[in-house]
Amino acid sequence: MFNQLLSNYSEKTLEAGVDEAGRGCLAGPVFAAAVILPIDFTHAFLNDSKQLTEKQREKLRPIIEKEAIAFAVKSVGQKEIDKINILNASIKAMHLSLEDLKIQPEHIIVDGNRFKPYQEIPATTIIEGDTKYLSIAAASVLAKTYRDDYMLKLHKKFPHYKWDSNKGYATLKHRKAIEEFGPCNHHRMSFTLTKKQMSFEFE
Repeated sequence: MFNQLLSNYSEKTLEAGVDEAGRGCLAGPVFAAAVILPIDFTHAFLNDSKQLTEKQREKLRPIIEKEAIAFAVKSVGQKEIDKINILNASIKAMHLSLEDLKIQPEHIIVDGNRFKPYQEIPATTIIEGDTKYLSIAAASVLAKTYRDDYMLKLHKKFPHYKWDSNKGYATLKHRKAIEEFGPCNHHRMSFTLTKKQMSFEFE
């Protein structure tokens, strides 16, 4: 059951939900989205993007973009991830998405438990927030679909990594391709890409 706003905030509060996609990948940027939804927004199957099918996410994206009061999606590339680490890069992408909103929110709710203050806007981190609050779930869908689109474009240039199916995550086929072909310039070199990971299974 989703709540539109945190219970201790009034319905007049402009609240932005924020989430990221691609934090655990071996390749490609990390994406983040910020979404401000109308108070009365509802949708039958809006949920954490990981709990939705690809077709459901694709159907939801234009609905979210049409109905949102404001939304923005930004990314931080693999070179900067290697430079500042994935946590800082994820938070930077979140800040960039908030900065790109056409309307400044009065409150921010963030999926997870790590965030850095953005300007002087109050923010609340919520573990599994993408399963509890509609605006975070909407941000999850946008971040995921924009990142998937990006990785599909990269797949055309690097088909041997199978990014059309794994989207850069550490699947067995992806890790075996890195072993066979080596990493490319879209891989995160600060991550352990090859032999040490070959004995582990990842989602």
